[in-house]
Amino acid sequence: MKLLVINGVNLNMLGIREKNLYGTQDYRALVKFIRAEAKKRGVKAKCFQSNCEGRIVTEIQRAYRKFDGIIINAGAYTHTSVAILDALKAVDIPAVEVHLTDIYAREEFRHVSYISLAAKKTICGKGFAGYAEAMDFLSGKK
Repeated sequence: MKLLVINGVNLNMLGIREKNLYGTQDYRALVKFIRAEAKKRGVKAKCFQSNCEGRIVTEIQRAYRKFDGIIINAGAYTHTSVAILDALKAVDIPAVEVHLTDIYAREEFRHVSYISLAAKKTICGKGFAGYAEAMDFLSGKK
């Protein structure tokens, strides 16, 4: 199984931004965690991060016929991007939406997720472990 893991806007600032919400581990630690969890499961995972909506859309489009699943944490684009939603719908690759924090326990504007309209599952508030849960879901283990 080949998975594309997309991390969106500001995820590169992990360990710096709002440590009370996101913790002290940086983006490199997240990528290391994802790769280790993929290896444990015998899954190939490509990690991609961008702060640019168009680059995220392009990466989703490039995944067509190349990946079996997408794990996406679009960051703030979750709440604003019809373009990312449309790209996920267009490629029709099973997707799981992941958020490090519980977006439904935060500001009201974060309760709206365009990504969830295309995702098979949404995982919130489990930190890095949410990515492992998404891998299990996409590989049919849970």
